[in-house]
Amino acid sequence: MASFWKLGCLYGASSVVFGAFGAHSLKTRISDPAKIASWSTAAQYQLIHSGALLLAEIAAPRNVVAKGLFAAGMTMFSGSIYLLVLDPERFRPLGPVTPLGGLCLIGGWVALAFGSRGRIVGGM
Repeated sequence: MASFWKLGCLYGASSVVFGAFGAHSLKTRISDPAKIASWSTAAQYQLIHSGALLLAEIAAPRNVVAKGLFAAGMTMFSGSIYLLVLDPERFRPLGPVTPLGGLCLIGGWVALAFGSRGRIVGGM
């Protein structure tokens, strides 16, 4: 599905933007090293799973479960961390979303391992 390809590319590009923002601009606004580290983790996981989403699109084109879990996991895991670092009081209710996003990312890998690859029998 072309939309998963585009989503993986856009998440990959935005992870580089968020990572650069965290490495340069965020440090002038937030002095807590733990928050900077959390931001970095979110950007790193987003980049890694953008690649996983692109891989799934090529290697298992019919495995929409894996691709959907990767997309949801990146949105929930990384997105909630970004918001919690920027404004922890306002986005405090999103705290439980982070581990749910992590579970989605794990589920994406499991679905990729055991789900349909979408290949024709006899083909690769």
